[in-house]
Amino acid sequence: MSAVRISLEDVRHVAKLARLSLDEQEIETMRKQLDSILDYMASLEQLDLAAVEPTFYSVAMQAPLRTDVIQPSLRRDEALRAAPMEKAGAFAVPKVMDGEG
Repeated sequence: MSAVRISLEDVRHVAKLARLSLDEQEIETMRKQLDSILDYMASLEQLDLAAVEPTFYSVAMQAPLRTDVIQPSLRRDEALRAAPMEKAGAFAVPKVMDGEG
C-alpha cells in the first residue's frame, strides 16, 4: 500500500455528512478501507486504454426507442386534482429534511 491518502479527520467529516456515528476503532477501520479503495482506483489509472473505444452502454443496445413527438401534456388542474395537497398552483409536499443546507 502506498502513502496514506485519507486522514482520520476526513473519515470523521464523511461520517458526519452521512450521519454515521462511528467510534474510534470504526473510524480507523473505515480509514483503512477507504485508503484501500483509493489505492485500487489509482491502480486503474495505470491501465493503457488507448485502444479501447469509448462506450455509452456496457452491452449492445437493441431496444427500439420511440420517436420524439411533441404531444399535449396533462393540464395543470388535471394533475393537481390527484394531489393530496396543493399550494399556489403546484404540488405541496411536507418538509423532509432539517439542519444544514
